[in-house]
Amino acid sequence: MAYDSTEAYIKHHLTNAQMCMTDDGIGFNYACKEAGFWVWHIDTLAVSIFLGLVFLFIFRSVAKSATSGVPGKMQAFVELIYDFVDDNVKSTFHGKSALIAPLSLTIFVWVLLMNLMDLVPVDVLPTIAGLVGQYGFGMDPAKVYFKFVPTTDLNLTFALALGVFILILFYSLKMKGIGGFTKELTMQPFGHPAFIPVNFILETVTLLARPLSLALRLFGNLYASELIFILIATIGYFQLPLHFMWAVFHILVLPLQAFIFMMLTIVYLSLASEDH
Repeated sequence: MAYDSTEAYIKHHLTNAQMCMTDDGIGFNYACKEAGFWVWHIDTLAVSIFLGLVFLFIFRSVAKSATSGVPGKMQAFVELIYDFVDDNVKSTFHGKSALIAPLSLTIFVWVLLMNLMDLVPVDVLPTIAGLVGQYGFGMDPAKVYFKFVPTTDLNLTFALALGVFILILFYSLKMKGIGGFTKELTMQPFGHPAFIPVNFILETVTLLARPLSLALRLFGNLYASELIFILIATIGYFQLPLHFMWAVFHILVLPLQAFIFMMLTIVYLSLASEDH
């Protein structure tokens, strides 16, 4: 696929495949510029849902075939991940909930799988998508987009963080009640009634900063990583050594970002579950 310039190449690889409803029916990509709020990033949805199903399939298959004897490699690997997440939950979450451990496991593995898509060479899947669009639907391949790292999409990271935020509110109201939660927002850090407006502003900012920081931290790290991979790809035949070094570095970074997202979720839900 030929591009007019390096700028066009970078822009193409950082653009999501969009679907929306227009006055003329279903629209794609450029037709969605005037669509307003409701625009679907179908590449993000497709890849994230696919990876979620892969996670469920693998872990369910291992659970159904698990043996108490000498475990196979896959069972040992899954048990290692499970024990790792379970130990972190037990050491961090001080409340009682049957939801936190499976939630943490799901977050860690799902986010990790989405992050690992960053190691796929940047031209492979967009080129395949362009060929499918060209020969299957008669489209210009330069106008066929496929951004295949879901966590480089701010919509997805905010959706994950919003789910965590809803759970924070749920556990806060469940453990403290409406009165206790209201008191938490209005009577700390300063315990005098005269400081209620100040307390409310400070605590509201703190509360809203939690999902905001979750979403932006994951998005920022993965977006910057993908952008560097794309920039490396623009230098032509000399890209392989740099691509290899950056990929090796990211073998450590990508699991770390999934771990941070999981741990902050556990910490926030633990704080919300405190009944005092």
